[in-house]
Amino acid sequence: MQTNKITLSVLLIDDDASHREVLSGFLEKLGCQVDSHESGEKGIAALKNRYVDIVITDFRMPGMNGLEVLKQVKDISSEIQVIILTAYGTIEDSVEAMKHGAWDYLSKPVNLDELELKLKKVAEHNTLKKENEILHFQQPRGNIVSDIVYKSKHMDKVLNLVARVSSSQSAILILGESGTGKEMVAKAIHQTSPRKNKPFVVTNCAAIPETLFESELFGREKGAYTGAHESFKGRFEIAAGGTLFLDEVADIPYNIQVKLLRFIQEKEFQRLGSTQVIKSDVRIISATNMDIEQMVKENKFRSDLFFRLNVIPIEVPPLRKRREDIPLLVNHFIHKHSQLNKSRAREISSEGLDLLMRYDYPGNVRELENIIERAVILARGSIITREDLPLDTSMSIGASLLKSLPDQVEELEKSLIRKALQQSSGIQAKAADLLGITDRMLRYKLMKYNIQK
Repeated sequence: MQTNKITLSVLLIDDDASHREVLSGFLEKLGCQVDSHESGEKGIAALKNRYVDIVITDFRMPGMNGLEVLKQVKDISSEIQVIILTAYGTIEDSVEAMKHGAWDYLSKPVNLDELELKLKKVAEHNTLKKENEILHFQQPRGNIVSDIVYKSKHMDKVLNLVARVSSSQSAILILGESGTGKEMVAKAIHQTSPRKNKPFVVTNCAAIPETLFESELFGREKGAYTGAHESFKGRFEIAAGGTLFLDEVADIPYNIQVKLLRFIQEKEFQRLGSTQVIKSDVRIISATNMDIEQMVKENKFRSDLFFRLNVIPIEVPPLRKRREDIPLLVNHFIHKHSQLNKSRAREISSEGLDLLMRYDYPGNVRELENIIERAVILARGSIITREDLPLDTSMSIGASLLKSLPDQVEELEKSLIRKALQQSSGIQAKAADLLGITDRMLRYKLMKYNIQK
C-alpha cells in the first residue's frame, strides 16, 4: 500500500523491544511523531507531561496491562484515542477494551496496512472534530454570547457558577492571574443577566490617574476644577441600568474607596462640583489579579468595601491548570487570526501542539493568543510548525522545578523594576512609564517586594 503522510502524535507502549522498534519505524515513515516505552507505567508518566493524538498499547504486559493503560489515558483526557494490540485469537481482551472506550484493536503480529488504515481514520476524525469545534465556538452557546472556548472541568465549574449568579443583583468579585479572561467572564455574566440590553461599561482602575479617579467614576460639572471646561458623565451614570466592570479594582485609591462604598450602599452619588444627588441602578462586577485579602490585612484596601464587592467570588484558573483547553484554544485562535491576516495557516503540527502543551503560560490565554497570532503570520504554509512558534523553551514544564512559577515571575518583576529605576535615575514616574504601569501600581510593587529606590 502506498503511504501518505499522517501527522499524528503517537505514544507507543509495548514490552517487546523488537516489535516496538518495527512499529516505531513504520509510524515515523508514515509521518507520525512517536514516543515509545516498554511499560504502561512509563508510558502513562510520559503522557502526563505531553500531548498525543493516539496511544497504541499492547494488552498483555508485566505490571500495568493494556486495559489499565486505557483507563488511565481516558482519565487524563477522554479525547485521546487508544488502539489495543492483542495476541491472535484473544477476542475477550478486545471486547473488554472496546467496552472501556478503545478506538479499535489489532491482533499481533500487526498487519501494517491495517494499522495505517486505522490511523487514517483517527486523523480524519480529529480533523472533522476540529472543524466542528471551530463552527461551534463561532456561534452563541445558549444565551452566553461570548468567546469563552473551553472543555475543561475547571472552566465548566466557572461557567456553571456564572449561569447560577447572573440573574441575581449581587456584586461579584472575579479573581485570577493576568490574561486568564476575567473580563470575558464578566461579559458572560452581563449577557446572561436581565441587564443584557443595558450598557456594559469597562473601567480599568489601574489606568486612571489618581487625581482623575473621582470624576471618571462619578462625573464632574463644568468648572469643578481647573481645566474642567465642560460637564462630564461618570461611569456610574453611563452604566445606569446595566453593569459596571471595575477591572484591577485593588488599584482604586484609598480615599476613593469610601465614596465607592457609599454608592454601593445608597445607589446614589454626586458629580464633582455639584450638590445634586443622582440615583443610578448599577450592578458592580469587579476583578483583580492581586491578593486583595492580604491587602485588607495590611490596611491597603478597606475591609468594608472588600466585603461589599466580594458577595460572590469567582476564581478563574490559570491556563497551566486547564491544559486540556489548549488544543481547542489553539484551533480557535488559528481560525481567528488566519482570517484577520488573510493567512494560509489552517492547522498546527503535532510537534508544534506538543510544544504548546508543555509551556507554562505566565501570561495565560492572552499570551497563547499572542503566540498563535505571530505563528499564523510567520507560517510559510497551511501548517504551523514548531519553528514558527516564538516560544522561550526555558519556560516549559520541567525546565526548572527548583522554583515555582509565581516565584520565577516575582523575580522577573523585581529585575524589571530595578532596571527601570536605574534607567530613570530613581524617578518613579519615569520608571512607571518605562514599565507601562501607573505610579500607584509601581508604589505598590515597591512596597510588596521591599525594593529601595
